Amino acid sequence: MASKLLIRPSCVFRSIPSSLPRLVRPYSQPVIKTYENILVELPKPGVGLITLNRPRALNALSTALFVELNDALQNFDNDDSTNAIVLTGSEKAFAAGADIKEMKDLSFSKAYNTNFIASWSSTIPNIRKPIIAAVNGHALGGGCELSLMADVLYCSSSATFGQPEIKLGIIPGAGGSQRLTALIGKSRAMELILTGKNFSGAEAGQWGVAARVFDSAEECVRGALETAGKIAGMSKVSVRAAKEVVNKSQDVGLREGLDYERKVFHGLFGSKDQKIGMSAFVEKKKPAWSNE
Repeated sequence: MASKLLIRPSCVFRSIPSSLPRLVRPYSQPVIKTYENILVELPKPGVGLITLNRPRALNALSTALFVELNDALQNFDNDDSTNAIVLTGSEKAFAAGADIKEMKDLSFSKAYNTNFIASWSSTIPNIRKPIIAAVNGHALGGGCELSLMADVLYCSSSATFGQPEIKLGIIPGAGGSQRLTALIGKSRAMELILTGKNFSGAEAGQWGVAARVFDSAEECVRGALETAGKIAGMSKVSVRAAKEVVNKSQDVGLREGLDYERKVFHGLFGSKDQKIGMSAFVEKKKPAWSNE
């Protein structure tokens, strides 16, 4: 089913999947685009919501889905009215893995020459606005990898994560062996990847994979939207800078990271929002950001 948002402002959004209850009061806003495999909405000011929408396949990931997902993410990233993005699936499945039908007959030469699934992980790391993944149900294989690409990961306690590729005669190919290891350590990641063993949402919280764990899918999505709304109310300049320096810490050593952070910190004193924010603090009033 295609996702469609009206071009004209409307006080009512199109219906969303029953597994994702309406969590916030809709507001008047023009709609973005129509897709076949995802739903794209604007549930509150400054917040974009992308819902994976292949219910019959438990949101199995495919190249066609990622073409749409990457397009929607880039549109939100280029939209001046959006400052944070929430990515979610259904209550049953965030994404239950890759679409095996798409890859089962691939040869080495075709996979290698076409750089198969590179597009699955090439766009998200370059999105400058924060992405919050709200994970419920299954997040397996590529679904787990997709959730780990987000800047912040929320999940319900009943969510199921895992990298079961070893059971198919392959290994994770979209960053699972790298991002999961960085989060939980070599020994634990090695055990999970070599055995294909799953781990729960509760364990994701205990191990530092998830920032927050919720009792239900509804609370998880609501929590993600609330956090996205808080971020959307901050200065766009400082939000982008904050995401940039935190991500830098994952790529460089401590000394280089500290130097980079300090340079960005110094640079923000050239922004209008630094003057607005500090003046508002001194005057004990709410800042009216210029986003400059």
